Amino acid sequence: MTDAPTRESMDYDVVIVGGGPAGLSAAIRLKQIDPDLSVVLLEKGSEIGAHILSGAVLDPVGLDALIPDWKAKGAPVTVKVAEDNFFYLTETGSTRIPNGPMPKLMNNHGNYVVSMANVCRWLAEQAEALGVEIFAGMACSELVYEGDRVKGVVAGEFGLNADRTPGPGYEPGMELHGKYVLLAEGVRGSLSRQVIARHGLESEPQKYGLGMKEIWEIDPAKHRPGTVTHTMGWPLGKNAGGGSFIYHAENNQVLIGFVVHLGYENPHLYPYAEFQRFKHHPMVAELLKGGKRVAYGARAITEGGWQSLPTLVAEGVALLGCSAGMVNLPRIKGNHNAMLSGIAAANAAAEAMAAGREGDVLDSYETAVREGAIGRDLHRVRNVKPLWSKFGLAGSLVLGGFDMWTNELFGRSIFGTMRHGKTDAAATGKAADFTPIDYPKPDGVLSFDRLTNVAYSFTNHEESQPSHLVLKDPAIPVTYTLPNFAEPAQRYCPAGVYEVVEDADGPRFVINFQNCVHCKTCDIKDPAQNIVWTTPQGGDGPNYPNM
Repeated sequence: MTDAPTRESMDYDVVIVGGGPAGLSAAIRLKQIDPDLSVVLLEKGSEIGAHILSGAVLDPVGLDALIPDWKAKGAPVTVKVAEDNFFYLTETGSTRIPNGPMPKLMNNHGNYVVSMANVCRWLAEQAEALGVEIFAGMACSELVYEGDRVKGVVAGEFGLNADRTPGPGYEPGMELHGKYVLLAEGVRGSLSRQVIARHGLESEPQKYGLGMKEIWEIDPAKHRPGTVTHTMGWPLGKNAGGGSFIYHAENNQVLIGFVVHLGYENPHLYPYAEFQRFKHHPMVAELLKGGKRVAYGARAITEGGWQSLPTLVAEGVALLGCSAGMVNLPRIKGNHNAMLSGIAAANAAAEAMAAGREGDVLDSYETAVREGAIGRDLHRVRNVKPLWSKFGLAGSLVLGGFDMWTNELFGRSIFGTMRHGKTDAAATGKAADFTPIDYPKPDGVLSFDRLTNVAYSFTNHEESQPSHLVLKDPAIPVTYTLPNFAEPAQRYCPAGVYEVVEDADGPRFVINFQNCVHCKTCDIKDPAQNIVWTTPQGGDGPNYPNM
């Protein structure tokens, strides 16, 4: 569109983008502090929880701080961790890693196996009971600026044609203005990226992993509620960093997932196929035998930690949770920090408004994150990721474990603070330097092809709209990425969005955006950084039931 459409506007005290644990915690805390504050929360999914995918073993510290009586109020947090296991896998065997030498922070006792989608649905109920206005199916497509101040967002634009001209049912959306705007979009949020770039907030490059997850209903005789298992080793080996999780939830369900660190070099690596192969390990296959997969999804995970935290604030805006990257990688946990960040941002915004301020920089939020519980949580594990990237799995187990112990016991590290170096995109090697990997075909029982599995994400996109996966230069996939990197988008995408089709005139790059599960891997891993993930119209994307 060449001319900006005329839009109506609405004014609020605080505008929150994102209905995950960070955004919902901020909304609740604001109304706890001052019930008269006007707070609106915008969620691009069809409902709260529709786009939430997490392991998840929840450290309840954030929930305790936000709603101390959450048990009495019926939070869906009931399956307490009963057993904590770590295994190193070979192709046919496994070795148990003793819990004793593990740093205390790795202990999961006192934590809970949960569906974060359902936890967020419950948090939304608490928020609405306090008077928060929640609008699901409202994608935020643009920021509204007043000078350098983020004044608000554009939400609810519908009905664009594929060429971005208004269609017959076009709705221009609305501008929602706030004294402060809190961005809680999750990993690689499109508005958050714009804020980071415009205001120069980036520090070290952010690092990422691709997390893929299935929910299985298994034989009740094999189900052990509260059992938590993590593995490393096979099938990834030296090809990439990563590992798996297997969490026994309620109702005979097992949450099984696989994480591949996106800093891998071999462009022939196929993360989804590695996940499917993993389920054929004897230990896993025996657990799943006789069961059935009931859901599938994928999302990127921030792994950069302390070094990669950007500056969290600019005029009128703050970055919360995974929009900034608050995952503790060795613990594979970020939900507790997301909730704590929401609380801290709400405290800072409420204090500012009580003092008559608006639209300025919430420095007290930055301080609260870096000097408080979130900062302590991330700082003590800051070298685990760079050690893994530099020395591989074996080195990271020894050196990373030692580093966590010294941080835990003495509050310091002999390594200081290591740097991450390359982005995950820049880490990708040339195809000619690596041997293609021969992956077994899915058997349809334990392992499945991508398109079959994507159906279990219940994703949907209105096909007449513009593709939300935008190429900066449409020629690059065929002229540069294909000859140099064997076009890895065909493999790193866990939803089969990208393919190279051979026509009479040669290869053609095809984007099946309808399949997209909003994991953002393409935006992260494309070696040319030519693919840009933008927000489709509201309500589109996956519809996760209880991920």
